[in-house]
Amino acid sequence: MNVFKTNIFKSVLILSVLALLGACQNNVATQKPEPALLSENDIGFYDQMIVMDHEGPRAQIHLAGSTKPLWFSSVRDGLAYFKSLEQTAQILAFYVNDIGSANSWQDMGAGNWIDAKTAFFVVGSNAMGGMGVPEFVPFSNEDKGREFTIERGGEILNLDDINVETVLAPVEQDHTQMPSMGGDSDASNMNAMDIKP
Repeated sequence: MNVFKTNIFKSVLILSVLALLGACQNNVATQKPEPALLSENDIGFYDQMIVMDHEGPRAQIHLAGSTKPLWFSSVRDGLAYFKSLEQTAQILAFYVNDIGSANSWQDMGAGNWIDAKTAFFVVGSNAMGGMGVPEFVPFSNEDKGREFTIERGGEILNLDDINVETVLAPVEQDHTQMPSMGGDSDASNMNAMDIKP
């Protein structure tokens, strides 16, 4: 009888330890990761192009069960993924570049990432993103965002106020304005302004 009780005790102890370890693993898998550093080899999720080859702000989204983020060549693309009704993966973190802290429209800075949930987005300005379409321009500081709207138009919205229709609406694209197509980039417009990108 003692052997039987000892085996039951051991079994309960082992099951308890395994349950505790499983809970710890689940917790690690769902913790919010820090922003990753963009490298020259990172490829945009939608466009399958090198992200660093695009001017303007970019985005990264971290999913549960993945060790690497999804990269987006523009904030608009990141928002399209985040707001998509078909997207079912668990999103652990969504980061965007802070234009108010960027070195320039061409150089966002290596560690310049802010949580999209706390960002102030300028929506409807005349700023064009890396793919030559209107960009959603993120700022960590609302006052810098307001300065931007004075020069470039648009309104300030937070992530929750940006609706899926706005993000996924078709846009007219002028390929002559895409830097990769030999057109003028939005960087020349940004450099003419008195405020940082």
